[in-house]
Amino acid sequence: MTQEASRIEQDAAAALARDSGPRPEPDGAYPWYVLVLLFGIYLSNHIDRQILSILLEPIKAEFGASDTMMGFLTGPAFAIFYAFAGIPIARWADRGTRRTIVAISAALWSLLTALSGLAGSFAQLALLRVGVGVGEAGCSPPSHSLISDYFPPAQRGRALGLYAAGGQAGAAFGFLLGGLLFAYFGWRTTFVLVGLPGVLLAVLVWLTVREPARGQWDRGASVEPMPAVEAFRFLWQQRSYVHLQLGGALHAAAAYGVGVWVVPFFMRVHGLELTQATTMLGIAAIFIGIPGMLLGGWLADRLSPRDQRWFLWLPTLAAIVAAPFSVLFLFAPDPWLAIVFYLPHSLLSLTYSAPVYAMTQAVVRVRARALAVALHLLVVNLLGLGLGPLVVGALNDYFRESYGEMAIRYTMLFAVAANVAACVFYLLSARTVREDIARAQAETDD
Repeated sequence: MTQEASRIEQDAAAALARDSGPRPEPDGAYPWYVLVLLFGIYLSNHIDRQILSILLEPIKAEFGASDTMMGFLTGPAFAIFYAFAGIPIARWADRGTRRTIVAISAALWSLLTALSGLAGSFAQLALLRVGVGVGEAGCSPPSHSLISDYFPPAQRGRALGLYAAGGQAGAAFGFLLGGLLFAYFGWRTTFVLVGLPGVLLAVLVWLTVREPARGQWDRGASVEPMPAVEAFRFLWQQRSYVHLQLGGALHAAAAYGVGVWVVPFFMRVHGLELTQATTMLGIAAIFIGIPGMLLGGWLADRLSPRDQRWFLWLPTLAAIVAAPFSVLFLFAPDPWLAIVFYLPHSLLSLTYSAPVYAMTQAVVRVRARALAVALHLLVVNLLGLGLGPLVVGALNDYFRESYGEMAIRYTMLFAVAANVAACVFYLLSARTVREDIARAQAETDD
């Protein structure tokens, strides 16, 4: 046995001994109330994010924009500021009151979404989406940190899976409400109507969520925020965490590349009206997307105690099995057959979120949890949300001369390639995840 392996085992044994003392008791139903409320906040977050993709075609027509411009609006215009704003907000969350950060952020992005309905030009809408991105950056890092302090490690996969399902619920209601509201009121009023309810949720968080004891389920761990340089150095040394960022970014690029362009896909390839496409996709998101998120969390909680590498094996298997369904979805000859293949594509493509988020919490120290999530979101959104929709949009314009409106069928194959490439980094992460978890758990107070 090498000296390094011996040290890791000793650290793990020390962590186990330290964790063998009495644990705090769960606070009845209240943690679940907080989780459901954060689920609602994340749902609002994704409705406000999804609504632009749903209304992409009418906005493009009114402002005379190209697919590349709309890809920029749905991708980099939002993602760059969302990603970079997350770092200082996460440092604030590791020190300050997380409830306050979530409430302020939700109020900000909701108001700016409502104001998007008043945009008089493409440039004004782009600036408002930048503001929405900054506001939404304050959602997940403090929320993940709160959930990790409300739920013990054995329940975190399910808790984070339920939270992540809020994104799919937001996508589902975004499809259904967006299409319906557009049919009756047009795209401008739709922005206003979907934005304002988030303000009410922000007030509810402010008034009813209690700040839990930081690190209460992680016995012996210091809860003082790590100095920035030390925190970045520690995360860089956790090789499983580093590889996870690249795998997650590629997986996100695939998800956003399909998610942003799936409504135009059904309209261009299969001739559906906007409301027909959004209704069909909304129902699919409710019955397939949300269960996919929950399934990933449930499987992570069941399998990871046997071998922590299941945190990485699950998204790898899901991406590989999803690939043929993704291809069949894109090249199905009619919309009904396309949606039949879209269902397993969607289910499998979404099971990765909960295991990835749970592993992000497992391999980092209590004092850097919000920062770890923010860095994860920075990489995932810069490379995933930032590039996924933009790449597909630019390819649409490039291949339109050769394939016309059918070009989108071929350009969305980008998502299949990105998913398969993500598996390489998940498997690299699995090589060191057990040692990295032991190192994180071996943290003691100075």
